[in-house]
Amino acid sequence: MPEGDSVYHAARMLDAKVSGQVITRSDFRIPSLATRDLSGATVTETVSRGKHLLTRFDNDLTLGTHLKMEGRWFVHPAGSRWKRPAHTARVVLRTATTEAVGFSVVMELLRTSQEDKLVGHLGPDLLGPDWDADLALANLQARPGVTIGDALLDQRNLAGVGNVYKSELCFLGGVDPLTPVRAVPDLALIVDRAKVLLEANKDRPTRITTGDRRPGYQLWVYGRRGSCLTCGSPIRKADQGPRGQERPTYWCPRCQPRHGTDEVGSASEPRGNQ
Repeated sequence: MPEGDSVYHAARMLDAKVSGQVITRSDFRIPSLATRDLSGATVTETVSRGKHLLTRFDNDLTLGTHLKMEGRWFVHPAGSRWKRPAHTARVVLRTATTEAVGFSVVMELLRTSQEDKLVGHLGPDLLGPDWDADLALANLQARPGVTIGDALLDQRNLAGVGNVYKSELCFLGGVDPLTPVRAVPDLALIVDRAKVLLEANKDRPTRITTGDRRPGYQLWVYGRRGSCLTCGSPIRKADQGPRGQERPTYWCPRCQPRHGTDEVGSASEPRGNQ
């Protein structure tokens, strides 16, 4: 599941394998960009901004891509067989030697000088040069009635946390994901752990939050079936989030007590609890 660390990894891969090369052919497979052509432009760099990828060219254009849930970039020698079905390809950037293909990505082509239109709303990037823990904390505290699970997913607060890290950070903070921000015992600890975890995982092929590399022990609660690694209680799962945007959330009811939920909006209540 793409989150800030995996997007950062994708940016480094694209930057290493495509930057400095001249585009000989581009193919945008969405109606809004179908007629655009980047042939002749040189790729200058690819960087990550939260969950966004920004591929910049020397003609003052930036291709912004978002991986959403299923998106992926692959780079291989030109003419190689693709690693995913062709009908899921959304953009192809070909050079004399290399082909970069974005599968199931959401994208926008805009002036590099206007990138703020795409990413200007984001909070401080956990893996970016703009990271500011105090600002991230202040952003979270600005909406005290929002559940901590929803607040961590709001990229306007801090950029890079996705659904996996949401569950893991709530566990490490010892708080039920439905606890409102105002009642979180140590919000600064959660912000600190977010930075530590994403930094630790940005160069790893496998995401690890427990420090244990063994399969089945790499994450504290997310996707876990069975008992809590710490106390042995059954892990619970529920959908959390506004209606139509629910995400599966995992937590340990013993290690993560719920605090001050009397003012939490019904849109954040769990559904399908198991």
